[in-house]
Amino acid sequence: MELLFEKKGIRLLTTFILIFVLVYLIYLTRFIFEPVGAYIAAIAVPIIGAGFIFYITNPIVNWLEKKKVPRIGGTFIVFFIIIVVITIVIQFIAPTVQEQFAKFVDSVPKMVDNAEKLIIMWQENQNIIPPQFETAIQNVVDNLSGYAEKITSGILGVIGQIFSFVFAFFLIPFFLFFMLKDGYKFLPFISQFLSTNRARSFKTLVANINHTLSSFIQGQFIVSLCVGVMLYIGYIIIGLEYSLSLALFGLIMNFIPFLGPFLSAIPAIIVGYFQDPMIALWATLVMVIAQQIESNFISPNVMGRALSLHPLTVITLILAAGGIAGFIGLLFIIPAYAVIKTIISHFYQEWKRRQPEEDPDLF
Repeated sequence: MELLFEKKGIRLLTTFILIFVLVYLIYLTRFIFEPVGAYIAAIAVPIIGAGFIFYITNPIVNWLEKKKVPRIGGTFIVFFIIIVVITIVIQFIAPTVQEQFAKFVDSVPKMVDNAEKLIIMWQENQNIIPPQFETAIQNVVDNLSGYAEKITSGILGVIGQIFSFVFAFFLIPFFLFFMLKDGYKFLPFISQFLSTNRARSFKTLVANINHTLSSFIQGQFIVSLCVGVMLYIGYIIIGLEYSLSLALFGLIMNFIPFLGPFLSAIPAIIVGYFQDPMIALWATLVMVIAQQIESNFISPNVMGRALSLHPLTVITLILAAGGIAGFIGLLFIIPAYAVIKTIISHFYQEWKRRQPEEDPDLF
């Protein structure tokens, strides 16, 4: 047993040393990979965007193919559906969102003034306030304008990122077309260059990654869409201003697991409070009801436990990704982590399968 442990320990130590040496060599020769990194960065947005739409629309193409519709015909039908959806958004949703956002930007200074008056009034009506607490409140009041500017610039920054994505979207239809039309050919094409065992392992790995991504993207899309519709209906019922824009914001934020619903509630509550404190309470209630319906009825039936991620892992990943890559990191960190986890798990299972069986005499 000791001999077996020593052999395993030496192999493990050797593996870690080799990995460290490889990482260090890559770091020393990183100038070689800079052109590759630039190329990947240039095509990242079209590929990711096309991949996202692919996982949403590919089930439609597969279903049409089962109904004896040629795959290229199903691809054109999907593109027609996408064009119809985009036309509806441009004609009916985009003008309302643009108008509501313009009104919101114009009302930000008024909200800041009201917040300053509220804090000053609260200070004047307090008889005994600890000096430290009073100093902290005064700092908040003095910096309210700065906070408002940061919030506005943050919103504009997110909009700028969105526009940069939109600018790259003209390549997405080309990538999407060939993904839908010829995507099924990728696996046989690669497998023909591999041995039988490696081809089998590669097919299993690709199938697992495909299942992970499709489960997350399709499930999260359906769940987020349902939450956005519920929020919009609720905001309309309580008479909340900017209801469509806030509902769309909630829909997008819901793509961020666990923390997304809480982030989406903040603007609705703030807007509701400055409109009428009672509406802020109703907005909170709408958000709670929507999230309860989503977490207890929609998500279990749509997504189940496809990714099997612990909430603490999700929070840690989101905080790290937000600090490193901002809003884009928040959107992509969970599926990226799930894919990496799937790959590591696959190779670990392959490694275990290839290990010789332990001699029972050693124990």
